[in-house]
Amino acid sequence: MKKQVEAWIGFAKNDILTVSEIIKNPNLTNIAIFHCQQAIEKYFKAFILENEKSLLKTHNLLALYGTIKEIIDFNFDEDLLSTVNDIYLESRYPGEIGLLDNDSLPTIEQANQFFIFTKEIEKKIISEINKNNNK
Repeated sequence: MKKQVEAWIGFAKNDILTVSEIIKNPNLTNIAIFHCQQAIEKYFKAFILENEKSLLKTHNLLALYGTIKEIIDFNFDEDLLSTVNDIYLESRYPGEIGLLDNDSLPTIEQANQFFIFTKEIEKKIISEINKNNNK
């Protein structure tokens, strides 16, 4: 595995660890989802680099997934991916957090849904990278 890929994976794992530490706090659900988006972004970038594709300088998960689909279609739920992407972009600034429910933070249930989705992405990306390295 390339050093740069290992670095992206290491940072993604730190985002996963952060989410696992804060996921039960209803006051931090937007931060949990922020870190879900960050983990997904970093896993996507690791996969793109591992497959020697040009890395897009973007935080947009849909754009990154478009590059990945040129290599392999993981069949990730693109609606859920889009929602995580939008919440990340919208939840970074006060006054923009009502994307899921008019004027409130995402619920713990919603944060858990995104965390489970993030872990699914992590598992598939790591499995595919490991498979490529064992050839």
